[in-house]
Amino acid sequence: MSNSAVFLDRDGVINLDPSYINDPADMIIYPFAAEAIRNFNKLNLKVIVVTNQSGIARGMITFQQLQDIHQKMIDDLAREGAYIDKIYFSPYHIKGKIEPYNIQHEDRKPDIGLFKKACLEFQLDPHTSFMIGDRKSDMIFAHRAQLIPILVLTGDGKSDYIESGFFRQYEYAPRFIAQDILAASWLIEKLIKE
Repeated sequence: MSNSAVFLDRDGVINLDPSYINDPADMIIYPFAAEAIRNFNKLNLKVIVVTNQSGIARGMITFQQLQDIHQKMIDDLAREGAYIDKIYFSPYHIKGKIEPYNIQHEDRKPDIGLFKKACLEFQLDPHTSFMIGDRKSDMIFAHRAQLIPILVLTGDGKSDYIESGFFRQYEYAPRFIAQDILAASWLIEKLIKE
């Protein structure tokens, strides 16, 4: 599985999502996330975070704040033996006020600019790679990138997918639904070993 990866959305998948985190103290990782990421590491999957961070375009967070938040996440996970290979983020939003990030851009999910960057850097095989997310945009991203889509019910998973009726849009349906990232890691382990 050396050319395979698990792509992870950040907020609502790895950590609690209070909306627009701009202080490292508010980066609170789910208690089960480190175990899940350790499982991916043991499976020799690249662990790649792909996250929309439109707070930059909206003027709600700076690049330095985002870097500090990500460093805290990396450090907290590392203390529990979990390793992230790379974090890709999109600072763009067409309704933002900070130039030049107030544009439509392929790096913003559900577009797949971040996926393309990861594939170039890691020479990934999308057909043996996974996307775990809690939003419709993550499932659309997964389908467009030809990743195996897994929806988790943490974060916005229930409201953004089930309660909204999005599950009726079969074109972008997840292949699997898991309670959380840890359950998704067990599922992926089973799929790989079958």
